[in-house]
Amino acid sequence: MSTTYVVVTVLAAAMTGFSAASLFFRAKWVVQPLADYAIPRSWWPWLATAKAAGAAGLLAGLILPVVGVMAGIGLVLYFAGAVVTVVRARWYSHIPFPLLYAAPVVGALVLGFSA
Repeated sequence: MSTTYVVVTVLAAAMTGFSAASLFFRAKWVVQPLADYAIPRSWWPWLATAKAAGAAGLLAGLILPVVGVMAGIGLVLYFAGAVVTVVRARWYSHIPFPLLYAAPVVGALVLGFSA
């Protein structure tokens, strides 16, 4: 296991965990766009839980790699769904935000497979 892989995985988990916490605590800069995208409020706790579970899974993957791979794939699918949601809402200027969170997850997956 390389140092780069560990650093990128921890960064991906930290960013995803921050995103989950921001949604759990209803940070205005997170929940206002969700309302603009017409995401039902009843989904918000589930979305935050999915991100938190993904972040925990990435960290657990440092010990049990198959868990990290599954968490990484789940998070990539989650953020791909976020991009689709932003596009469907026609908020094209917001497309970079889910991609920003997905980038380190993809990096962790690539580094994990190449190790």
